[in-house]
Amino acid sequence: MSKSLPRRALLSVFDKTGLVELATALAGHGVELVSTGGTARALREAGLEVVDVSAISGRPEILDGRVKTLQPEIHGGILARRADPAHMAVLAEHGIATIDLVVVNLYPFARTLASGADFATCIENIDIGGPAMIRAAAKNHEDVAILTDPADYPRLVEALAAGGTDGALRQELARKAFAHTAAYDAAIATWLDGLDGSPLPDPLLVAAPLQQTLRYGENPHQAGALHAWPQGRPGVALARQLQGKELSYNNLQDADAAVELVAGFTRPTIVIVKHTNPCGVASAATLHEAWERALAADPVSAFGGIVASNRPVDAATAEGLAGLFLEVVVAPGFAPEALERLAAKANLRLLVLDRLPGPGEAMLDVRSIGGGLLVQARDTTTSDPASWETVTRRAPTAEERAALAFAWTVCRQVRSNAIVVAAGETTLGIGGGQTSRVEAVELACRGLRVEPAAGPLVLASDAFFPFADGIERAAGAGIRAVVQPGGSLRDGEVIAACDAHDIAMVTTGRRHFKH
Repeated sequence: MSKSLPRRALLSVFDKTGLVELATALAGHGVELVSTGGTARALREAGLEVVDVSAISGRPEILDGRVKTLQPEIHGGILARRADPAHMAVLAEHGIATIDLVVVNLYPFARTLASGADFATCIENIDIGGPAMIRAAAKNHEDVAILTDPADYPRLVEALAAGGTDGALRQELARKAFAHTAAYDAAIATWLDGLDGSPLPDPLLVAAPLQQTLRYGENPHQAGALHAWPQGRPGVALARQLQGKELSYNNLQDADAAVELVAGFTRPTIVIVKHTNPCGVASAATLHEAWERALAADPVSAFGGIVASNRPVDAATAEGLAGLFLEVVVAPGFAPEALERLAAKANLRLLVLDRLPGPGEAMLDVRSIGGGLLVQARDTTTSDPASWETVTRRAPTAEERAALAFAWTVCRQVRSNAIVVAAGETTLGIGGGQTSRVEAVELACRGLRVEPAAGPLVLASDAFFPFADGIERAAGAGIRAVVQPGGSLRDGEVIAACDAHDIAMVTTGRRHFKH
C-alpha cells in the first residue's frame, strides 16, 4: 500500500467542524470535490468549486433524500481495485471515475434519541448512504482514504503536504471507520431492542469509545482505561474534573460506589467510601452537619477516602473536607468559596456531576468472567418502607422505622454479606464483604458508641439471617430494631430471638446482594 495523493474526494457530513479548512486544503492540491446537499452548500458558500453527486450519477436525489449516494457511479468509484485491470476496465466501460478520499460522518442518531424524539423521527435519523460509503471506503483502504472524525482532518492535510496518504495511515483510518459504523449500528439495535421492554438484549452490543487511558489498573502492573457507554445512565464516567491529579482506576471505582449510594437520599447527605464500601454515611439538615456526622462514624477509615455529596459543596463543608487527606470529592457543584478553599489541596481531585442518577434510570451491569460476560439488570429498585411487614410482637417506633429506612438504603450499596448499624440518619458501624453474616454483625457492632440524643440503634441486613446467632450478637450491642428481607427456613427462630430481647423486626421481602 504505497503513498498516494487523491484526485477526487467525496464529502458528505452532518458535523461540519473543520469542513471548509479541509476542503480548502484539498482544492489547493488539485483534488476535485464531490458533495451532497448541505455539505455542498457550505463549501460553495466558502467559495469552493463543488460537483454535485447527482451530476456524477446522472440521477437526482429521491425519496426525500433517502437515496443520494447509493449509485454504481459512486460505489464503483470507491470500491474499484486500482491494481486490478478488470476492475479498471469496468470503470472505463461505464464512464466511472475513481474516488480516492471519502469524508463522511453520520446523522446524529444517539443525540436524536437522547432528545426524546418520537419513533418516526428516530427512524428518519438512521443514516443509510453514509455507513455504506464509509464501509466501502474502509474495505478498499488499499486505495482509498476514509475520514469519519474531524479530529483526523489535520493528519490528512499533513499527509497531503508530505506527498499523500500511506498504507499505514489508510489502514488506521479504516479501523476507526469500521468502529464508527459498528458503534452507530449498536446504538440503533440497542434502541430497538429496548422498545419491547426486554431487560436483557440478545446479543449484547456494547459500543464504548475510549474516553481516557489511565496510568494503570487496580495495580501498577495492569493496564487500565475508561470507556464511555453512550447507552449508560448518568454517573462518574460523565463527571468533569475541576482540579487534582489524574484519576486512577481505583478512584473511579470508589467514586462510582459513592455516587450510586448518595443518589439514593433526598436530604443533604455525605457518603465516604473506602475500597468501594461506605465507611461513613449521614443525612442532616445541612451538608456541613452531614459531613461531620459521616466523618465521626469512622474517622480512621475515612483517611484517604472518596467523598460524594448530593448537594453542591459549600464553604463550611469545604473547610471540613480540607482538614482530612482525601482522594476524591464528587458533587453536583462547588461554591466559589469552596473551590478557593480546596484549591490549597492541589492533589485533591474534584469532580462535578451535573446530574445524579435517578432510581428509574436503569442500565445493565456487565462484568467479565473467564470465557464470557455476566449481564444483569441494575439493582435500582427497592421495597417501600410502608410495605414492610412487622413480624415480631413489638412494632418499631416511628423513630426506629425512620432509622431503619436510612440503614436499609445504605445497606443496599454495601458488599455482601452486608450489615449496617445506624442511629437516626447516621451510620455507626458497617460490616461488608464478610464470609458469614454473624461475622458481619460482629464487625458492624464492634465498639459502638452512641449518644442518647442520636436515637435508638437499628440494624439492616441485605439478606435473611440463616441462624439466630446474628440477632443474639446484635442484642448484646444494644440494637433495638432490625430490617431484613426474611425468607430463611429458620425465620421462626430468628423472630423468637428478637422477641426474647424486645427487638422489633420488619421484613422487606426483597434481597439486595451486592457481590
